Amino acid sequence: MSGTKNCRDMLKNAVQRFDHPPEPDSRLFRPTSVIALFAKGDSPDSPCLIFIEKADIPGYPWRNQMAFPGGNCDPEDPSREATALRELDEEMRIAPRDVELIGSIGHFQTINNKDIEAFLGIWKEMGDILFDPCEISRVFMIPLSHLMAVHKQKNFMRRKPGIYELVYPYEDVVIWGVTAKIVHHLLEILISEISSFHVAGSYGRPC
Repeated sequence: MSGTKNCRDMLKNAVQRFDHPPEPDSRLFRPTSVIALFAKGDSPDSPCLIFIEKADIPGYPWRNQMAFPGGNCDPEDPSREATALRELDEEMRIAPRDVELIGSIGHFQTINNKDIEAFLGIWKEMGDILFDPCEISRVFMIPLSHLMAVHKQKNFMRRKPGIYELVYPYEDVVIWGVTAKIVHHLLEILISEISSFHVAGSYGRPC
């Protein structure tokens, strides 16, 4: 069984088997969607997550912050999933047809009253990433293994750290805030799923 299929199965099971943060009162928050997109790393058994660093624009509330691709829901979007895929296409020119959408991992709120629904996806047909430097300064493909190592080293497993503690450093950047909350939840369900696979003896190395 290939590493790619192992990871796909693991992601699907994690989405289906575990509880995710519920949707809040829609009257209190503006709907937003992001996608945590997995791509092949140096080998099929070393997947990466794609992050963007927001542009350095004075007055922009997300200035220089690390984030997943995404944005506000438009009235024309038929669903929150459609918003995530549209924003991915607009921001990075990754077409919906090249993405296998796995599902939602729940809702995460920001201090400026946005409700972010986070989706998981796999970039099936990898190509060049094209982005608007007016909105995005850099794109990072961070190995899942690195994020998991930080998660374990900082003793984040099975607990919810405070916002100032919950950070995931990588090279010269730091993932923090609501994006770090999404990463934390994602890693928690993936680690639980990997443990389940190992106990069941289904896979030697899911990812």
